[in-house]
Amino acid sequence: MKKINLYGASGHAKVTLDIIASIDDVEVAYIFDDDESITSLLGLEVLSPSVHYDKLNKHPLIISVGSNSVREQLVNQLESSLFSKALIHSSANVSEATELKVGTMVMPQAVINASTQIGKHCIINSGAVVEHDCRIGDFVHISPKACICGGVSIGKGSHVGAGAVVIPNLKIGKNCTIGAGALVLKDVPDGAKFVGNPARKL
Repeated sequence: MKKINLYGASGHAKVTLDIIASIDDVEVAYIFDDDESITSLLGLEVLSPSVHYDKLNKHPLIISVGSNSVREQLVNQLESSLFSKALIHSSANVSEATELKVGTMVMPQAVINASTQIGKHCIINSGAVVEHDCRIGDFVHISPKACICGGVSIGKGSHVGAGAVVIPNLKIGKNCTIGAGALVLKDVPDGAKFVGNPARKL
């Protein structure tokens, strides 16, 4: 049985526990959080990483935090050798012709189709669809039920809101925010926020 450590004990960690529970040969070893007031999560003990650093190093690690920027900060603080390969919920449909880099999580009922590349420490959330030939940068979060059509590229640190749709072959830059339910019909420059149907820059 393979053991996985989790770093982060908030709401997103609960969903990460569900992913682990769905995989036959994987179980959680330890959960860590910097907030020492958090001592348990769904009945499991939560440890301080500064106190229990020996246990942090003992098993592959997933950053179980929803915020892109916080995930990146934690990754930059920790040794790169610690991180687990991608975790995929058993109900997700991921093409064998897809590349998922370390630390990425694929939630229940998500679909990732052929020839797509997903970067490091990304979240493909419940029911999201990432179509063929997409390029998703590191620390990206694709929210529940979002649909990324074929040939789309999304830059590092961007967040696509719940139920948003990005039409084929567009480019979304780095650190962008796409609002929930947005319909994106044109390229989005770095750092921009787009909302609405059709999506417009705020």
